[in-house]
Amino acid sequence: MLNSTSSGEYEALMSEAAVRIRSHLEGRSQPATNSAAGDLEARVAAINLDSPGIGPSGALREIDELFLAEAVWFHHPHYMAHLNCPVEITAVAAEAMLAAVNTSMDTYDQSRIGTFIERHVVDWIGKRVGFSSCDGVFTSGGTQSNMQALLLAREAALGVLPQVSRAVSQSRQVVFTSEESHFSVEKAAMVLGLGADAAVKVPVDHEGRMRPEALDEAIRRSKSTGFQPMAVVATAGTTDRGIIDPLIDVADVTDDHGVWLHVDAAYGGGLLVSATRRSMLEGIERARSVTVDFHKMFFQPITCSVLVIQYPQDLRGSEWHADYLNPEGAQEPNQVDKSLQTTRPFDALKLYATLRSTGVDGLGRSIDQVLDLTEKAHAFITEHPDLQLCSSTDLSTVLFRWQPQGVDPDTAAAMVSGIRDTMQRNGKAMIAKTVLAGLPCLKLTLLNPATTLADVRAVLEDVADVAESLHRDHQVKPAPEEVAV
Repeated sequence: MLNSTSSGEYEALMSEAAVRIRSHLEGRSQPATNSAAGDLEARVAAINLDSPGIGPSGALREIDELFLAEAVWFHHPHYMAHLNCPVEITAVAAEAMLAAVNTSMDTYDQSRIGTFIERHVVDWIGKRVGFSSCDGVFTSGGTQSNMQALLLAREAALGVLPQVSRAVSQSRQVVFTSEESHFSVEKAAMVLGLGADAAVKVPVDHEGRMRPEALDEAIRRSKSTGFQPMAVVATAGTTDRGIIDPLIDVADVTDDHGVWLHVDAAYGGGLLVSATRRSMLEGIERARSVTVDFHKMFFQPITCSVLVIQYPQDLRGSEWHADYLNPEGAQEPNQVDKSLQTTRPFDALKLYATLRSTGVDGLGRSIDQVLDLTEKAHAFITEHPDLQLCSSTDLSTVLFRWQPQGVDPDTAAAMVSGIRDTMQRNGKAMIAKTVLAGLPCLKLTLLNPATTLADVRAVLEDVADVAESLHRDHQVKPAPEEVAV
């Protein structure tokens, strides 16, 4: 156990772990291996967890050989698959510190100064949003942040009709969000007892932005049929396109109808510290609640997310008291009063460390660097003879497909999965795939300031080469009746 008598062993083990990590950081030529899933599963299954211990160094060696050697390394410049970022180094050191202390953020007597650090960081991001006064709490991620926001919206909406029973009122509540919003909105509606179909999908325009006039129409229609608009969720950075909804126009609609506006800025919240693109979030300050994931564009270790509330009293909607922990009337500043979680890690310390180390301007420059690279990637695809851009973006996603002249669109669409799977198997680069308006697309998500245009070009040329090879192999395959028996 870690205590005063084992501090020397702790230092030695941390040094050993750091050496092993350094070896992979410096020695990885590609973001992943080409090991098959079945082989990996068999290697793990062969380990007897009931066998005698192998000692601390033995355990680290096994973790190195089993996990680190086969991990997907997000720091590699050819990792471009999902919303995973390399991590800011001071935040990594801070996480090691907080793991050693093992602080829990539920009550003041467990966290003490950690309570005030978290509140200070929440106040900081709230001011960046544009809230004059605010409150909030760190969460496990955007899914939880969105869920708690909708819980608070539900409780606020229930108070509008106090003469109606909770069961009846809740059965009438609906949430409005765009066709391209994150699935966590529907999941939250289901978990909150509204049903997934209570999430009303609002049409988007050709760029993937929520249409404010369609939102207004949907709200009016729901009211006329006896439903109660509970909340509108606007997205500042859709997962696929990286598009920001028209926040000002959406806020105008929610103001007209008196509906809670939540902005899911899990992805696009990084623009809050951008020196060149902050204006793209204009209107976010009119939201009643905002989600920001720091483990995306802020380069923080997973997990690190926040829910910020414009009006502190709104957080009472999720408040719960326990005599042994946070009794009613307690004078201590207990963060559990604000959270859906009880035991909760001190994630705010990681962001605090980054802000004090790199400064806000340094963080903003890294974000702008990623977004500048995305613009260059779009330009490269536009000029490439065999690649076709599928959508524009406001952030750092690149949707495209292999579509040379002479290849019909249906064939190109059918090849998307094969291209992505081939690249996943060889491990040279990690890319993703999705479906946009029924069209299969390949997808890059750029979140690494160390990735260069040369890296992006290399990955895109690999895509073109893999696609050409797959297409050629498909064309020369004999027809079924020609296959020898």
